[in-house]
Amino acid sequence: MNEVDNRKLFREAMAHLSAAVNIITTDGPHGRCGITASAVCSVTDSPPTMLVCVNQSSAAHAVFAGNGHVCINVLPGNQQELARHFAGMTKLPMNARFEQQTWTAGLLGTPVLADALASLEGRIVERKTVGSHSVMFVEIADMVVRHDGDGLIYFDRDFHRLARVERAPAAC
Repeated sequence: MNEVDNRKLFREAMAHLSAAVNIITTDGPHGRCGITASAVCSVTDSPPTMLVCVNQSSAAHAVFAGNGHVCINVLPGNQQELARHFAGMTKLPMNARFEQQTWTAGLLGTPVLADALASLEGRIVERKTVGSHSVMFVEIADMVVRHDGDGLIYFDRDFHRLARVERAPAAC
């Protein structure tokens, strides 16, 4: 199989990998920006660390690296349109994307989405280049977590609401 076919098949396979939808944000001397990302996962809880994969050709890449800190905002199920804006699907300018919802400044000054399921703000402590992307390791400094709301996943090249299942109270 040639490289072009391999890439196409890999992308097709990744379309079948369900992933949480996040908006990664930053603000600082290199500017304020955000992107929609699904290539995000936990690394360890000691110290709390996440990884975020960002395409090096993205304009946001240099801003994230320059500011040195980001916030991973885990989107609730009702934020599909916001995910589209920050993915660049709607061509809305960056400043206008931040006008669509309520954002507050976090501990490190990054934009924190007021109704995110979880917001994890931290410093980029390491960066590794892998192919076309940078894998950014983010040591979490502050977190906000909601205990209600549905999730938002990306599957089969589209956004889907994932209903939260009510759980019975734990027995004593």
